[in-house]
Amino acid sequence: MGSRIASWRSSAAQFAHGGRRRLRLVKRERGASSLSRPPGHYRPVFSKVKAVGDQRTGDAGGTLVSSTEEEDAAMEIFQSFEGAEDVEFRGESVAAWVGAAFAFGAGVWYFLGSEKAEEYFAGYLLEQSLSVDNLFVFILVFNYFQTPTEFQPKVLTYGIVTAAVLRLVMVVLGVELIDSFKPVLLGFAGLLLYSSYNLIVGGNEDEEDLGNNGVVKLCKRVLRVSDAYDGENFFTLENGVRVATPLLLALAVVELSDVVFAVDSVPAVFGVTLDPFIVYTSNMFAILSLRSLYGFVSVIMTELRYLDKAVALVLGFIGVKMIADFTDYHISTELSLLVVGVLLGGGVAASLWLPEPADGA
Repeated sequence: MGSRIASWRSSAAQFAHGGRRRLRLVKRERGASSLSRPPGHYRPVFSKVKAVGDQRTGDAGGTLVSSTEEEDAAMEIFQSFEGAEDVEFRGESVAAWVGAAFAFGAGVWYFLGSEKAEEYFAGYLLEQSLSVDNLFVFILVFNYFQTPTEFQPKVLTYGIVTAAVLRLVMVVLGVELIDSFKPVLLGFAGLLLYSSYNLIVGGNEDEEDLGNNGVVKLCKRVLRVSDAYDGENFFTLENGVRVATPLLLALAVVELSDVVFAVDSVPAVFGVTLDPFIVYTSNMFAILSLRSLYGFVSVIMTELRYLDKAVALVLGFIGVKMIADFTDYHISTELSLLVVGVLLGGGVAASLWLPEPADGA
């Protein structure tokens, strides 16, 4: 699904725009250096993926194979792991985080009033929708670096901690900036409108290898990385020299991509409220509950083909709302929450009920 900033989208279109439905895995040239897989039950996350409108074939080593049904592609994701424990759907964790988010919202309603609660739930819903892209990018990053499934939770855990600190800084600085210079709202609005435009028109972009992505290339340039994983270690010794493992490289790419995605997800919530407490808590509860859905999201995103367009419309609406707020024309939180819910629900419903367009249509 689509959610997040022009500079990233232009340099990483292969896994932010059309990438969610037209996934491309990197096939290394013969003789080229590749990451060594550790012993055990690991296989790439996407051993086989359908390429829409493409009939390329490949093997389980990280190339594309043709498929007649998108459902087959989704099932391949599950089947690419050995052992049910690798794709265990942690319903208790999901229920706990979603329940905690709603309980917190109820507390906001009780202590701060209905208006603050509506702002909280609107921000929560916004961040949920805008963060789905992050998870899908993480899946592609893990596949590209051939990260064993048992090591991925460690990367995601570190990512959550970093996201908490990053968003706190962005929220505090953003609110202070808006308070001291209100026209910055127009800049945020322009950012959201541009991101919305890129999501709408970006679906037909040419595919690129993830290895050509600017964030990946930067991390590879900065970090000296070994060819093989060393358990869950971020560093290892290679010929007596301390070097990073591919796990640290995957973490670095995940963290930097999360930074870029946060650049428009946080301003989007500013379009609902400027209360830093509401902005931050709604962001964090959304991130925590959504990342508990990591394995599930990796599958359903292949099916929700219209959700990125719905998110684009949400971003556009919030951008327009920010411009309206700047001109002292207030769009109520109740209406905003309704519009966001209808747009996202419509995107999901359209994906589930409308027939898939024929290839090349």
